[in-house]
Amino acid sequence: PEEGWDDRSIELFLDELALMDSNNYKNNCGVGEREARFACKLVESKYKGMGHGIGRSGDIAAIQPKAAGSSLLMKLANYMILDAMKISGLDCIKGALILPLATGMALTTTFLTLKQQRKSAKYIIWPRIDQKTCLKSIFTANLEPIIIENILDGEELRTDLDSLKEAVQSKDPEEILCVFSTTSCFAPRGYDKLEEIAKICKEAGVPHVINNAYGLQCTKIANSINIASRKGRVDVIVQSTDKNFMVPVGGSVVSAPDKTFIEQVSKIYPGRASGSPISDVFITLLSLGRQGYKKLLTDRKDNFVYLKEQLSIVADKHGERVFNTPNNKISIGVSLNQSNPQA
Repeated sequence: PEEGWDDRSIELFLDELALMDSNNYKNNCGVGEREARFACKLVESKYKGMGHGIGRSGDIAAIQPKAAGSSLLMKLANYMILDAMKISGLDCIKGALILPLATGMALTTTFLTLKQQRKSAKYIIWPRIDQKTCLKSIFTANLEPIIIENILDGEELRTDLDSLKEAVQSKDPEEILCVFSTTSCFAPRGYDKLEEIAKICKEAGVPHVINNAYGLQCTKIANSINIASRKGRVDVIVQSTDKNFMVPVGGSVVSAPDKTFIEQVSKIYPGRASGSPISDVFITLLSLGRQGYKKLLTDRKDNFVYLKEQLSIVADKHGERVFNTPNNKISIGVSLNQSNPQA
């Protein structure tokens, strides 16, 4: 909605959706193995009586005959998240899917989907960031990372394009699952050089997966992804729901310029899934509305500038400095030269 809904209106809508699920039919007595039974009234209240989850065994995005309300909620949430991503500036996105998985497992699911298309692939070329989840997402998919060390550009760590291109050219393209780039990272590292990486991937015929975990809130990152998609190759962009929409941990958004790939991701997920992370995003977006979400994006940008200014004052007072990292508009790095002179 353009303007956010009040809490009572949202609760009324959720109640109406819940009444469309078969376990909430007044005269229904289910005898199957999946009937959304609740032993605890508190749990039933927490989920508004919607216990069927989402999807079916062959497709996490499929409609459940027994759960029309939950299925409708899921479909609406995916359309709404796509709209929110476009508000954030990601115009290149054509399809998006909220998964009940945190970012790391969503990345693994993405790699496994690509693996179905590239049977001989065993390597992922990855410009290094010091974050365990990225590595574990690769290992869990039974793939081998080729780690590209970064280079220092002023006070900022950036992508070593020459080493990356050399790594791509050193392997048979069919053995490379993808180049795995990153937008959101801790300063003094800047986000990867997406446009240049996308061009290398396009020339080599290698997929390009972007870890955009908490980058959806940054318009500069969104613009960089758009340019990369237009001038080169971008296959998938993965982001976190909790880091971008302030909901509990447990969800992520897999998005792509080609919605066919999103359909493939939804079909690789085994079995049904929890609807809770999807419901959290759905309720939050209804509450914020388009105007509320736009305000959050503006406020974050203003707060970043203010925080950096104030940190610079504090750092200068103690003989330290804030690093100059123009390609990181989310994280701020501060020197610690005086904290332990012997370190």
